[in-house]
Amino acid sequence: MNWSSEIIKPGVGAVVHADAAATKDPAFADYCLDLLYKQGALILPQINLSDEEQLEFNDRLGARVNFTDNIAGGNEAAKDVYTITLDPKVNTEPEYVLGTFFWHIDGMCSPIAPPKYTVLSCRKAPDKGGQTEFANTYAAFEALPEDEQKFLEGLRVLHSVTAAVRAVAEPDEIKDARKRGAQHERPLVYTNPDSGRKCMLIGYSADYIVGMSKPEGRALIARLTEWAAQPAFSVMHTWTEGDMAIWDNCGVLHRARPYSSDTGRRMHRTSVAGVEDGAAA
Repeated sequence: MNWSSEIIKPGVGAVVHADAAATKDPAFADYCLDLLYKQGALILPQINLSDEEQLEFNDRLGARVNFTDNIAGGNEAAKDVYTITLDPKVNTEPEYVLGTFFWHIDGMCSPIAPPKYTVLSCRKAPDKGGQTEFANTYAAFEALPEDEQKFLEGLRVLHSVTAAVRAVAEPDEIKDARKRGAQHERPLVYTNPDSGRKCMLIGYSADYIVGMSKPEGRALIARLTEWAAQPAFSVMHTWTEGDMAIWDNCGVLHRARPYSSDTGRRMHRTSVAGVEDGAAA
């Protein structure tokens, strides 16, 4: 076995030491999946995968999904690889990338199930900013009082593109009306069908809670997001070119620390298909 791991913070994150060859071994994919159940987010430093190798490994973790094929940043050379960059030559819709400066879960506004796992590799590291933070909402939910857990389990949240980009763009700045109007209602509390653990589908795309006034619902969403992002439940990774991260997309909020377009930060993302909200509590 040519790989090993060390815990960054129990129940929140781990580092996995491996080389590119390990990703071709089904046993390594199983090893990572087992760690993901326990830790939520994994960092694989200097693994240096090509797009093709990343897609192959992605497929060993589960069925592939591309939920952003209609957003600028697609990679013609490698279908299903999404490029995250502020380089205007690649990304003509910067509001979607700027929105990642805020805590979020991928795919919340899409009509399909949000990705089960996200795989993200660093192709160019910024010289300033651009770190990625991860916050484990399984751990955050489990630390709440039991009566509050039960209350939250009965709530549903409307996620929208308008909310996701509210801090970085006015709605009419999003040129495509179809994208601007994208929204989807989801349970606030989601049950992982594999582990049975419960997490919270919150973050910046969460516009309001169904059945609550917007001020009350948004205040609750903000409080829960702040709760999940506290140091006890979160970790941060500073990128080096060649690093890769994998995380449980529904159970782990993430955000990028702010960076400017002249840093050249360039990340390549692939995703593993999730399951429908029917598995939610």
